[in-house]
Amino acid sequence: FQVKSENRKTIWNTEEVPEGSEFDDTWDPREQPEYQILFKQCVGTEDVFFGMSRKDPSTACCEDMVIKIKLPETKYSDITLDIQEKVLDLRTPQKKLLLHLPYRVDSKNGKARFLSEEETLEVTLRVSRMFDFINF
Repeated sequence: FQVKSENRKTIWNTEEVPEGSEFDDTWDPREQPEYQILFKQCVGTEDVFFGMSRKDPSTACCEDMVIKIKLPETKYSDITLDIQEKVLDLRTPQKKLLLHLPYRVDSKNGKARFLSEEETLEVTLRVSRMFDFINF
């Protein structure tokens, strides 16, 4: 058993702190909105009928992640949204959502749209994975 001798006075290593923990505020009284995580997949006839690719309906074969967040009585201009590789941080005057995402995403190229009739924010993010034999 060998101890790294970087700095023995540190309590924890920076790799041990989860990404997005700087946003977490346990004293914030705003409630968490209802949300739903869905996955989208691009498939063609060769995938569905012929099984020529190795895609299946699992989330491992999906290209996009869609997060639908219910925000009743909220205006689009009141929404603050910050997306990082593994964290979605949403804030409004009444609601707060800090969501640790199940997969890494491309934080620079996402899309968000507010459906005012449904009072829902829909955030679409491209899942970023290493290329493998399924996702190419």
